[in-house]
Amino acid sequence: MIKLFIRTERSIKDFIYFYPIVSILIVINILLWFIVHFLPFDFGAYLFYSGAGHNFSIHEYGEYWRIITPIFLHGDLMHTIFNSFALVLFGPALEQMLGKFKFIIAYLLTGIIGNIGTYLVNPTSMTFHIGASGAIYGIFGIYIFMVLFRKHLIDAGNAQIVTTIFFIGLVMTFIRPGINIFAHVFGFIGGVAIGPLILNNVQPFSIYRNVRRQTSSSAGVQFDPNRWSRKRRFTIPPKIKKNLLWIIIGGLVILGLLGRLF
Repeated sequence: MIKLFIRTERSIKDFIYFYPIVSILIVINILLWFIVHFLPFDFGAYLFYSGAGHNFSIHEYGEYWRIITPIFLHGDLMHTIFNSFALVLFGPALEQMLGKFKFIIAYLLTGIIGNIGTYLVNPTSMTFHIGASGAIYGIFGIYIFMVLFRKHLIDAGNAQIVTTIFFIGLVMTFIRPGINIFAHVFGFIGGVAIGPLILNNVQPFSIYRNVRRQTSSSAGVQFDPNRWSRKRRFTIPPKIKKNLLWIIIGGLVILGLLGRLF
């Protein structure tokens, strides 16, 4: 089984090189969180309330940028880390499969669809909403479309992983407080809807495609075919590796429960 959702890159530098769009999105998430919470002179608060989703401001004052900007804003550090972690897990394989341009279009479009859905349900809502969750669920929607209709792009093991985590996330959507349910639901629907277009002429994920990219960009440097099979300084114990899916799922459940308590 090709491990779509287990990171095998040898360094952060490799990760950034192979998946630049995912890396940029994560940096934006963290940078904006830092600006909002730590910059003086109330600039952070101004940026937050100017960019957060606010249906009433869209409806009454035509502030349509609020359909896009909430995708990049987050609340507390846990919210930022959780969405960035989801991007690290599920974004890289899709970025390689789609390519940089199609991936960023899919990410932004599903996030926008999630925010439009939130607006259409209650155009005069005074509640602020933020976060990349609509786009994250859009990524899930594209994967679920693969599982159902493009089985040649994802094997049974990875299909089970992404389906299981998606359904756990969907349950958490409805039981955790403070969640923008409509952004999750409409973002997911958007991902499924664009699946037929975005996955047209797409190749399955392959780690060897990354290797070829790296070697072709290293002029004069000979490729060592044993590089990826060398023993690393840190190896995951077999028992943990075997049960890694359930460890990840258990962690997500614990985070969800902690979110309800605090």
